Amino acid sequence: MFGLDDQIAALGAGETLLLVLGVALLLGLRHATDPDHLTAVSTLLAGEREDGGARRAGRLGLVWGAGHATTLLLFGLPIVLFDSYLPDPLQQGAEAAVGAVVVALAVRLLVRWRRGDLRPAHHHPHGPDGAPLRTRSPLQAYGIGLVHGMGGSAGVGVLLLAAIPDHVEGVVALAVFALFTAVSMALASSSFGWVLSRGTVRRAYGAVAPGLAVASLAFGVWYALGAVEAVPYVL
Repeated sequence: MFGLDDQIAALGAGETLLLVLGVALLLGLRHATDPDHLTAVSTLLAGEREDGGARRAGRLGLVWGAGHATTLLLFGLPIVLFDSYLPDPLQQGAEAAVGAVVVALAVRLLVRWRRGDLRPAHHHPHGPDGAPLRTRSPLQAYGIGLVHGMGGSAGVGVLLLAAIPDHVEGVVALAVFALFTAVSMALASSSFGWVLSRGTVRRAYGAVAPGLAVASLAFGVWYALGAVEAVPYVL
């Protein structure tokens, strides 16, 4: 994003393994701040119950990040070891899938807002119709992470690591990149969860949730269309 990956990667050009691993760590931590990740994590957590606050949000984010890291490793290893890249149509499809996930999360948020599920739990602990409120399961979060890892700017980080001449160093750096991407996503989710669990924020959230959902929906549509070159990317 905005050339930050290239600037970080330049720190470890031609240097020792320790510095290369430090660069991979920084890339992983920075990766979670990309707009598509911030949009996804905000809509992923926004529709959840506030029970558990930051702790539950952090667990959900870590599982989401683990799915992302799994895909990074599966797609990144052939690139680092054999310079084997996904064909352009598949890469475009993966990017479009990321946009579709963001759209789906935004629609889910709108539906939950419309049903009144976003009011504080003490107002309706079992939902407006008496049924228990459904929350995002770890398996669902992991699946979202798997899809997200196929596209987005993760590919930029993998390409930078693939430039490391030593394959062993490249694989280790890729693992560090994937690990700290997951850690960073957990930290970001914990922060969102802590904020959303505050009573005053939660009470006011119902008023801003539709705006967040619509903005996320527009971002997801733009991202998916940009993947198939129907509209230009500007990031």
